[in-house]
Amino acid sequence: MYHDQETINTIRIISAEAIQKANSGHPGLPLGAAPMTYALWAKKMKHNPKNPQWFNRDRFVLSAGHGSMLLYSLLHLFGYGLTMDDIKSFRQIGSKTPGHPEFGHTVGVEMTTGPLGQGIATAAGMALAESYLANQFNKEGFSIVDHFTYTLCGDGCLMEGISAEAASLAGTLKLGKLIAFYDSNSISIEGSTDIAFREDVSKRFQAYGWQVIEVEDGNDLDSIEEAIDKAQAEEQKPSLIIVKTLIGYGCPSKQGKASAHGEPLGEDNLNQTKSFLNWNEEPFTVPSIVSESMEQIISKLESYEAEWNELLAEYKKQYPEMADAFEKWISNAYVEDVVNNKEFFEYQGNKATRVSSYEALNKLSKLMPNLIGGSADLSPSTKSIMEDRGHFTSEDHSGANLHFGVREHAMAAMANGIMLHKGLVPYIAGFFVFSDYMKPSMRLASLMNLPVIYILTHDSIGVGEDGPTHQPIEHLLMLRSIPNFNVIRPADAKETAAAWVSALTSKKTPTALILSRQNLMQYENSGEGLYKGAYLLKEESKRVDIILVASGSEVELIFKAAEELEKQGISSRVVSMPSWKLFDAQNDEYKNKILPKGEKILAVEAATTIGWHKYTGDNGFVMGIDGFGASGPAEKVYEEMGLTVDAVVKKAKEMLAK
Repeated sequence: MYHDQETINTIRIISAEAIQKANSGHPGLPLGAAPMTYALWAKKMKHNPKNPQWFNRDRFVLSAGHGSMLLYSLLHLFGYGLTMDDIKSFRQIGSKTPGHPEFGHTVGVEMTTGPLGQGIATAAGMALAESYLANQFNKEGFSIVDHFTYTLCGDGCLMEGISAEAASLAGTLKLGKLIAFYDSNSISIEGSTDIAFREDVSKRFQAYGWQVIEVEDGNDLDSIEEAIDKAQAEEQKPSLIIVKTLIGYGCPSKQGKASAHGEPLGEDNLNQTKSFLNWNEEPFTVPSIVSESMEQIISKLESYEAEWNELLAEYKKQYPEMADAFEKWISNAYVEDVVNNKEFFEYQGNKATRVSSYEALNKLSKLMPNLIGGSADLSPSTKSIMEDRGHFTSEDHSGANLHFGVREHAMAAMANGIMLHKGLVPYIAGFFVFSDYMKPSMRLASLMNLPVIYILTHDSIGVGEDGPTHQPIEHLLMLRSIPNFNVIRPADAKETAAAWVSALTSKKTPTALILSRQNLMQYENSGEGLYKGAYLLKEESKRVDIILVASGSEVELIFKAAEELEKQGISSRVVSMPSWKLFDAQNDEYKNKILPKGEKILAVEAATTIGWHKYTGDNGFVMGIDGFGASGPAEKVYEEMGLTVDAVVKKAKEMLAK
């Protein structure tokens, strides 16, 4: 016999007590949403607390990450290894229960949430991954990939634009295994949602192509379970379960009010809540009847994986080759094939690095069957199509080319979801200047140690006629400043191929490939030096007079300038520096060998000069752009911005004259 109401109240009280002890947190959501999450976790969700990484588990994403204590209480009660001492350490330094859930930090947390809307968008990526893998590996009678992705959203999540982008695409693509709970309590931080959020959410999601189910009473377990059953039965549409709740339920003086959202209840109100819920236990206590009930539930949950393991064993007997491939997809064992493939590194001719990336990508598509990706409606321009891998559409979920539409933010979040799901290696593509729209999800990828790959083309004022709105200036610095994020701006085809390998072999760091629209030179000695972030592309003819350093398209400027300086008797070293992050990771001996301290160093980049002074030192100078670009043919824009071979030569000679 399960003690449902007692367990729900345990979730509520433990959450409120932890928040009160920390004197910080958000009690409103745990108090109001405890019934729906308990019903899901105990009655409808396939998961195994004894093996949180079981591949075919249902995923649960708390999009409303501020309600983290709800998730921690669930993880504690369901036996995920979160102790009561961990609960008592809520929001404290070094605890397993930080203020917002953190993937990789707390067992059972499927993704890092807190920035509202990210959770539902990332969940859409998880659901897409599940559907794609199911199409690749399932056989009649053998649904080895068959699970749901659940997410819990609040009013704030659905106000954020990213949720609209993701919901629209999820409906378009018919991601039927995506089920979102909407904790509809009509309260946000500033008060009633009526002040800024009056739309009919039900009609909005129906218009997106979702099934919408409404539960009028958030405490009605039977209705919640019926809603989940109905959502699971709908295969062609994602489902939104709108659950009407009372924020801060059980706290007589705060329930239904904005003050219940983001501040502790206070000792008096906590005692009133306990009285309201007939709670007579000591603080931080799980009643024995609840513990016994949870043991029964956990035992039942273990059977889900046991049944799947039996199915997988039989699958291996009947489809041994596919079973072997399935394991290789999950472990991403195909990267080795790329590293050891000599043809992958063979390129000829001067071309734009976006074109070189396209050539590399289509070599990769044959070496890595688990590669999947797409762009924000820009694949012809970003050159991000895999020509032989089909397209993921509403009617056919077997294609590896994804079409996100003009939805950069949701695209980046969904890529996080695809990688979190496991089994696939995602890349996404867009114009570099529009990384502005992607940055919050990129930052989360870095926080979660997800090596997502970003193809970002049209990388500079070389965009030309499209003008300053499309010419990235500050964007290199923006992405370079993100901790645990690698920005690689290759100078030619061989560097581009090496950049792909660097991205694919990264275990915990996202990588942005910053690629040119215009054609670039191909250098004889380029390529492998990229792995160290910076290297000698052209050595000085005698003792070095000046060092010229650049990334990407500006390497051509300094290379030609060095040739001109050589004619004038000035010996210059040319350093290609495609990645600050990789260079910073080298030892001091190597760094000083490439860019010796005290030398005259001239850095050139068609972007903001901020940040380069770290490498040029006290005797150096940075040529760049600290304003915006201009509209016109690319070569004319470079001239207008003062970035030409002649200008580099002139500046080098000025530095030497001092």
